[in-house]
Amino acid sequence: MKKEFKPIKNRRELFKSVLRYATLGLLGATGGAAIVKRRKLIREHVCINSGICRGCEVFEKCSLPQALSIKENPA
Repeated sequence: MKKEFKPIKNRRELFKSVLRYATLGLLGATGGAAIVKRRKLIREHVCINSGICRGCEVFEKCSLPQALSIKENPA
């Protein structure tokens, strides 16, 4: 009974795999951090759109003072 072993990766393939997965992990962590930061700012009632209310996607639900004043006086 003879066991067949998986072929051993050479050094170049190993470095490529490590670099690929490290890059994917870094991109995932960066994206996750951006999402967490945005949610934290919304929860703390900090404007996420730099005070530009007209084009903001959460303008209708926003309860910040600047958005409320624009809703009251649209002109």
